[in-house]
Amino acid sequence: MGKRIFSIYILLVISGISLYSAFAASQAVRPAGQTPASDTIPRTPSRFPVAKTSIETFDDLHTLPPADLKTPENVHTDFEYDAKTNCYVVRTKVGDMTVSTPFMLTADEYSDYTFKKSMQEYYRAKNAENFAKGDNEFDFLDMQFNVQALDKVFGPGGVRLKTSGSMSLTLSLVTNKIDNPALAESARKKTYFDFDEKIQATINASVGTKVGFNMTYNTDATFDFDAQKMSLKYEGDEDQIIKTIEGGNISMTTGSTLIRGGTSLFGLKTTLQFGKLTVTGLVSQQETDSKTVSSEGGSQTTEFEIGVDAYDQNRHFFLAHYFRDNYDQFIARLPYITSGITINRIEIWVTNKQGSYDNARNIVAFADLGETQAGNLASDHWTTSGAQYPTNSANSLYNEIITSYPDARYINQATQALSPLEAYGIYGGEDYAKIESARLLSSSEYTLNSQLGYVSLNSQLTSDEVLAVAFEYTKNGQTYQVGEFASDITDTEQSYVKMLKGSTVTNKKPIWHLMMKNVYSLGAYQVEQENFRLNIYYQNDSVGTNTAYLPVGNIKEKTLLQVMNLDRLDNNQETNSDGIFDYVSGYTILPSSGRIIFPVVEPFGSPLQQAIGGPEGARYAYQELYDSTLTVAKQFADKNKFILKGEYQASNSAEIHLNAFNIPRGSVRVTAGGVTLTENVDYTVDYNMGVVTILNQSYIDSGTNIDVSFENQSLSMQRKTLVGLDLNYAFTPDFNLGLTLMHMKEKALTEKVNMGSEVLNNTLWGFNTSYNTEFQWLTSWLNKIPTVTATVPSRLSLTAEFAQLIPGEKKNASTLSYLDDFEGSQTTIDIRTPYSWTLSATPSMFVESAL
Repeated sequence: MGKRIFSIYILLVISGISLYSAFAASQAVRPAGQTPASDTIPRTPSRFPVAKTSIETFDDLHTLPPADLKTPENVHTDFEYDAKTNCYVVRTKVGDMTVSTPFMLTADEYSDYTFKKSMQEYYRAKNAENFAKGDNEFDFLDMQFNVQALDKVFGPGGVRLKTSGSMSLTLSLVTNKIDNPALAESARKKTYFDFDEKIQATINASVGTKVGFNMTYNTDATFDFDAQKMSLKYEGDEDQIIKTIEGGNISMTTGSTLIRGGTSLFGLKTTLQFGKLTVTGLVSQQETDSKTVSSEGGSQTTEFEIGVDAYDQNRHFFLAHYFRDNYDQFIARLPYITSGITINRIEIWVTNKQGSYDNARNIVAFADLGETQAGNLASDHWTTSGAQYPTNSANSLYNEIITSYPDARYINQATQALSPLEAYGIYGGEDYAKIESARLLSSSEYTLNSQLGYVSLNSQLTSDEVLAVAFEYTKNGQTYQVGEFASDITDTEQSYVKMLKGSTVTNKKPIWHLMMKNVYSLGAYQVEQENFRLNIYYQNDSVGTNTAYLPVGNIKEKTLLQVMNLDRLDNNQETNSDGIFDYVSGYTILPSSGRIIFPVVEPFGSPLQQAIGGPEGARYAYQELYDSTLTVAKQFADKNKFILKGEYQASNSAEIHLNAFNIPRGSVRVTAGGVTLTENVDYTVDYNMGVVTILNQSYIDSGTNIDVSFENQSLSMQRKTLVGLDLNYAFTPDFNLGLTLMHMKEKALTEKVNMGSEVLNNTLWGFNTSYNTEFQWLTSWLNKIPTVTATVPSRLSLTAEFAQLIPGEKKNASTLSYLDDFEGSQTTIDIRTPYSWTLSATPSMFVESAL
């Protein structure tokens, strides 16, 4: 029924076309000179012609349009043979109704048409058959091409390119609006586009069986050297001279254990074989640094070396000059402290740079508050009261401030209220500091020594930060207080506290000496007492080596460790020098933070000079280290000759931490007592976290020294060129002779190189030989011994190696190394950035400051 209705519809359409043609023909007779409107419209032929529905000519049968809709099923073309004329009648029908004028085809024309028709159907059937199999189906992500000409060179298999991974692109519009009155109206709202693309792709390509190419690209990689990696490799046949040619991310191993090559390289490497001679050549850029970590008995050993001028500055402070002046006396009888002082309560305030206002208030800090001696006062305007211990009434400062300057209690009036003090040489920033919204440190942010009176901060202060305290302590049963606690006054008033560090650093004020300069950081945490070693050495120019003693004056027969009072006790904490550092937790060392504390305020200054005695004492004493800034003190090279050297161990376990992350795979080499261990048998490696786990417990129980050498991914942009050549000649399968040559050259980032950071230009060469053989006769001879049953042949292995390092000089325009060019002595603040600026008080030199 549906076909019948469709046929009638087609017939009506064709009839309509015929009526329109007849109407157009009737309009052919028109007045002279009149042009029909239809003749003025240009006829543009179709770019892609379609097949006619009704076949009217022989050419219509041969029209093969590239793009057309499928002809309806009820529309078909019939061929009828006419025996009288020996021709074929062609009719186009819709159902059983003829809709076109029939026309004739000769026998030759019909034969030609049927031949072309059969060829079309044949190719369509073969294409459908191949498509159904799926073997030769084209895949954009896995393309394969068979090129017969390449099979003779690269082996069978053709060309294959396979891609896998993911890619995403996120587009967004971000609008930020900040209602900050300090900003201009136009700067409070900012609109910008945000594009976030993520690509994780892997490309594997091959040409035959000899050429392979791999590339990975990951935008989410943690390090830049992991973001993109690629490798191109050619492998020759067994009987070819060219064994391998590799390019991209490569690695190279040598036959020498002294010259190991590299595992994280980018360049070109080739391996050639000429009979018994194997040649490996390398030209690359190195992206790693070689490091070694040792462990003994399961405890990791780390060596350290600290210069005497590298004290831990702006972190440790005495609470008052009284504690500094009596420090040597209080700690002289370790492990007993003779101060008789116990600090019961303390509040520590610092400049608020974190934007946290939970525990914040306004304070005014005075450097001379609580000082008992006139020599420790920055201004002679204040007078001492004769008090023996630090307290608010130790001098006239506290009483005068609260009585004569009452407006200093309020933040908006403090600057004007205290400005008259400038007439006595007392200035803001040096002698006192006003801190708005100062931050109160929690107990977890510092360590307090309640007997010796000093505090150690977890975070180092910057040069412009202010540190102030208020504390309460007991001495001989009596309580003393320095400064005001937050609970002592109302929230609208400012606290008066003692300043330990001001925003202006100067060694001309007594406050300079409150910063402890006898504390050194090991750069480690949780340092254990077992196997901890520390020695003090002097760089003796006369003997050309470091010595642990000074053969002068009264200390000829003492080590420097004894002179500094760091070797008074034995293992039982009794007064008996044993030549080992006195490990007294909390007093000579802070194990949790890894800091060494000398029991002398100025160990390399005046105490050393007094210990030596005579005129020679001034020659060795480094008093400038404590009286001058660190930059100035470093200029005295003739005094800066003391070094702290030693080693410490981590906890006893089977894990060895390499202190590195993302270690290149295959670069870790573990030896125990000189014997190379096997990975995944004697040990495992976590290359991401940098941890080596020893599986063979026998090495840990025996206390054998375990060395781990590895390559650490370098984060530096410095270019390192590595060129290598490795030769190996196999006289017999058991006897080999090798020669290795490696050259490393670094290129400085700039022409100016700082001292201690000079570039390398070294050459390393050496040779190695090995001989291995088996003695079955020795095994048979051993079996003749009663109770001995040897089943494995006896084996003899001999190995010999030699290596030499030839240092070279850098070849560039400048051969100088700079000590310091003072480029970092300036601090620039961009005036275009509003966040770097805050409103300040009017300077006192202007009349408006009184307002």
